[in-house]
Amino acid sequence: MPLPTPNSAWGRELADFRELARTFCQKELAPNAERWSEQKQVDRELWRKAGEVGLLAISIPEEYGGGGGTFAHEAVLFEEQARSGDSAWGVAVHNGIVAHYLLAYASEEKKREWLPKFASGEMVGAIGMTEPGTGSDLQGITTRAVRDGDHYVINGAKTFITNGGLADLVVLAVKTDPDAGAQGVSLIGVPADTPGFRRGRLLDKIGLKGQDTAELFFDDVRVPAANLLGAREGEGFIQMMQQLPQERLIIAIGAMAGMEAAIEQTIAYTKERTAFGRPIFGFQNTKFTLAEAATEAAVARAFVDQCIERHLAGELDVQGAAMAKLWTTERVNKVVDDCLQLFGGYGYMTEYPIARAWTDVRIQRIFGGTSEIMKEIISRTL
Repeated sequence: MPLPTPNSAWGRELADFRELARTFCQKELAPNAERWSEQKQVDRELWRKAGEVGLLAISIPEEYGGGGGTFAHEAVLFEEQARSGDSAWGVAVHNGIVAHYLLAYASEEKKREWLPKFASGEMVGAIGMTEPGTGSDLQGITTRAVRDGDHYVINGAKTFITNGGLADLVVLAVKTDPDAGAQGVSLIGVPADTPGFRRGRLLDKIGLKGQDTAELFFDDVRVPAANLLGAREGEGFIQMMQQLPQERLIIAIGAMAGMEAAIEQTIAYTKERTAFGRPIFGFQNTKFTLAEAATEAAVARAFVDQCIERHLAGELDVQGAAMAKLWTTERVNKVVDDCLQLFGGYGYMTEYPIARAWTDVRIQRIFGGTSEIMKEIISRTL
């Protein structure tokens, strides 16, 4: 199936970068899927390889060691990763989320200390929001940071942390004032080699088997007060709200590309596989199912490309990002499920990419804010 041609938001100048990203994903990601699934994380060496070819911190300014590109470059990489079938490498969190928290809110000194290492792969980033007792309600976190002279002393726990097992720096959401609600939340950069920082188990998930997802514990962890993101305490909740649209757009890009990949695989399979003397694609049900799926993917592509254009122009709002995440993640679950059905029994075998995709995409309706939370956000503007 010929996919829609990327519009001006992606630009012709991104063609060479797309080829680089596609080659890297096909060479370094796709062949390792099974092994990474077994070990529950990618190889540390992958990060250094990505840094060497220029795939890390792509949209971070060159003065901080980054690639000097735009979010469009990041979008190309995330799309090619999804198209390759990989769901293990946590580059979206590293590039698209953590690096931009540092760029936007860290002190000049910390930007120059941390961001070049993000670009080289020497340092892997994670963000610690979710807690064992707190999911989407970020105001309800209980991890505490208490000021003690020139340091903060941190105690608490986080869970479901992508890149948690390999992370060298965690941007941690903490309560600096437990009585101030949202105004009491702050973000602090916590190096993983700080005494008192502990990693728990790598979590066993129904999908994203190769993605490094961990529990993190903080027992009297002392970090310099200079690691606070922002000019003062209490800015963390606003900072998270400012960054969430980009995070949700990243999820939408992955969902969109996942739809397109599933459809491509299913078209190829149904044209090769025969039943009752003819290709499965020859049956009306198959053609109609794929026609609907292709339409869903085309609509998703048009909407997501529009959102990318708006984001590049600084115009993508919270509601628009929520709509993109809601629509694409709900639709990719339907499309992948319909595609799996056309594979018959083989679709239930884990060696087939469509089976892995079926379990992988389910989480997209949950992380980055559940579909229910997206509806709540959207409804506020109605």
